[in-house]
Amino acid sequence: MNALDTFLFGIYPYLCLTVFLLGSLIRFDRDQYTWKSDSSQLLRAGSLRWGSNLFHIGVLFLFFGHFVGLLTPHILYESFISAGAKQLMAMISGGIAGTLGIVGVTLLLHRRLSEPRIRATSKTSDIVVLLLLWLQLALGLATIPLSGQHLDGGMMLRFADWAQRIVTFRAGAPELLAGASWVFKAHLFLGMSIFLVFPFTRLVHVWSGFATLAYLARPYQLVRSRRLNLPAGQARRSGA
Repeated sequence: MNALDTFLFGIYPYLCLTVFLLGSLIRFDRDQYTWKSDSSQLLRAGSLRWGSNLFHIGVLFLFFGHFVGLLTPHILYESFISAGAKQLMAMISGGIAGTLGIVGVTLLLHRRLSEPRIRATSKTSDIVVLLLLWLQLALGLATIPLSGQHLDGGMMLRFADWAQRIVTFRAGAPELLAGASWVFKAHLFLGMSIFLVFPFTRLVHVWSGFATLAYLARPYQLVRSRRLNLPAGQARRSGA
């Protein structure tokens, strides 16, 4: 392992995670009025619906797929699915989701750059984020043919072990990537870099998206009608 690999895959992940978590917290505390997705739908609907839906479906599937796939220890699933079968499943499902995502982000990027009103109101970070996401999805799709060259699942297990060592603060993580193709390494590096820029872009609205899940478990709101003059004990329950 050279010094660059040691830094990129042993130290850089912690820098990205630190900035990602602390930066998001500080932005929420100090700049809540900027905590939004900055929708441009009012300027032009156009291809927004197709682009946004395809992008979100693809990216959300890939995010949770990577999260579960990388951070689930092999011992928990080896009794009912082999590493090779899991890799093949990841290649097929990831290829479909990646295609949906890159088509969606291409439509969004074209819309933002080609429509004068949207281009004029766009921040530099808006365009940079879309470009980073497009490149990340392209790199992810490029890893599929490489994964097809070793269907035993061995390389996938090494990537999973690397991720699990990083999140559990165990040594030896960078060494696991020795011999991996530069495409895989570029995909990992760019993925971590997206977490690094996350707090400084519109991507922070993702936190709010996850937070809305609590809405489903909210308690009922008590509504008392003055017009009907109902006693307190007969208050109506409403989910409004």
